[in-house]
Amino acid sequence: MRRLLPATALLTFALAGCQSVHAPAGTHAAPAASVAVASTADARFADVSKRWLDGWMRLNPVAATQLGDHRFDDRIDDTSAAGRQQLVDFSRTLLAELDAIDAAKLSRANQVDALILRNQLRSDIWTMETLQSWAWDPQVYQGLAGGAIYNVMARDFAPMPQRLKSATARMERIPVLFAQMRANLDPARVPAIHAQTVAKQTGGLLELVDEFITPNAGQLAGADRARLDAAVANLRKAVAEQQAWLDGTLVPNAKGDFRLGAALYDQKLQMSLMSSLSRAEIRQRAESELKRVRGEMYGIAQQVLKDRRGAPATPGDPTDDQRQKAIEAALELAYADHPSRAGVVDAAKAALAQTTDFVRAKNLVGVPSDPVKVILMPEFQRGVAVAYCDSPGPLDKGLDTYFAISPIPDDWSNQQAESFLREYNSRMIHLLTIHEAMPGHYLEGAYSARYPSTLRGVLRSGLFAEGWAVYTENMMQRAGYMDGDPLFHLVQLKFYLRTIANAILDQGVHVDGWSREQAMHLMTHDAFQQEREAAGKWVRAQLTSAQLPTYFVGVQEQFDTRKAVEAKLGDRFDLKAYHDQVLSYGAPPVRFVRELMLGQPIE
Repeated sequence: MRRLLPATALLTFALAGCQSVHAPAGTHAAPAASVAVASTADARFADVSKRWLDGWMRLNPVAATQLGDHRFDDRIDDTSAAGRQQLVDFSRTLLAELDAIDAAKLSRANQVDALILRNQLRSDIWTMETLQSWAWDPQVYQGLAGGAIYNVMARDFAPMPQRLKSATARMERIPVLFAQMRANLDPARVPAIHAQTVAKQTGGLLELVDEFITPNAGQLAGADRARLDAAVANLRKAVAEQQAWLDGTLVPNAKGDFRLGAALYDQKLQMSLMSSLSRAEIRQRAESELKRVRGEMYGIAQQVLKDRRGAPATPGDPTDDQRQKAIEAALELAYADHPSRAGVVDAAKAALAQTTDFVRAKNLVGVPSDPVKVILMPEFQRGVAVAYCDSPGPLDKGLDTYFAISPIPDDWSNQQAESFLREYNSRMIHLLTIHEAMPGHYLEGAYSARYPSTLRGVLRSGLFAEGWAVYTENMMQRAGYMDGDPLFHLVQLKFYLRTIANAILDQGVHVDGWSREQAMHLMTHDAFQQEREAAGKWVRAQLTSAQLPTYFVGVQEQFDTRKAVEAKLGDRFDLKAYHDQVLSYGAPPVRFVRELMLGQPIE
């Protein structure tokens, strides 16, 4: 087992390595006096960054473990009024210090990091004081409770006895977290869907204990083992009490509105995306893309249905009904090929091997050696998304990335399972693997962890990550993956329709007051989603906000960046070199990548 440096040393080393001043590409070095001024500004920013990282990790110990800072593995976030105020006061102090630095005198890399840090500080203050999710969203506490155990036990960042001791301390504190949750939540503000979802997930905490802790408890002895056993017993009792409160008090009395409304939504959208696009511009671009992609899908349908017996008509100038029927008929050919109810994970493993081989053979992007595993999604994290990529934190090196897939629930009927499997047919499994693993999130996360700015690694942009993952779906199809299979192209475009629909759906639900029927029509009719997939996304749209648009906005900015660089380089454009350079910046919001690559001002 490898020897770990203390997290404090990792933070100091990484920060020291990213603060050097570089002249922008195509410019000459600045005179000595200017360099000295810039170095002073960069040094001040390095100090603010270091103190933010240290203080933020202390105030968010569960997230710190996930990020790879293991100084606080025996602690859980304090969600009491005093704990929340401590985060606000800390953020205000650091924001004032950051605003006192002349950004124009920072290196270009630090200009980007300063904007990212300012956004995070403002977001933390806004979340506590304005959004107040601690008062109405029980998912906040569920995520902390599950993450407290999962983050210390899922990866081998330290010897098992050490991690068991940390898990013991955290299990002792989870009842306190539950008490804070009950004190903080106002049932009148809690949406019913949030309460119901968390009530279904709470038992997953004990599944984590049974999976990760109980089988390894024998590695502790004496007082340590006795303390662990007591913590497990107390946690089982606390979970039972919490479940009774959820079922008997919170769920029956949850009367809140899950819709954010325009004002809160626009504020959250701006901070979540850090994009130049407004809500109205996102809607306009998404609706335009929806129309264009449906037209392209009809062209493929004409190709695959030609001369096929019993196929619907595919005229050159179709009505909306003719277009709909033709695309649906073509998709039926893809739906017929799907894994068994128990075979989704094995299909994803096979797809991962195939996508990796293809990326290497086509020399599309540098492939890291970091390990990746396909796993069943832990129960406490199910109910929001079908799959996700769980990369190790930027301070943990060489650990596994998990491509997690949610199994089909045992209580689903055969009809419901068949609907799910038609959506996640064999070709869609390949696209899901491209998006979540290779060359999508897994590869992007591995590159991001190599960037020398710890701050940028910790504040990795969801817009960049999701935009890159969707971009790779298109890129792999254009590169000839699946031997140019037109049905694969059709399913890829359908997957892209999901990205487009996500952006429309999110603001439709949270701003425009869409009903379930309106949402389902968009997904099942306009985007050709199966009922089970659409029903799950309807739940997700209620449980989350300003996250679903990251896919569409991110990929639009990725497409725009590639077009701009291709236009600049012309015949000198090299696809692998371009991809490697895009990924080399450590996953900041995409607009900064474009500005850095084109030598534009950082704004």
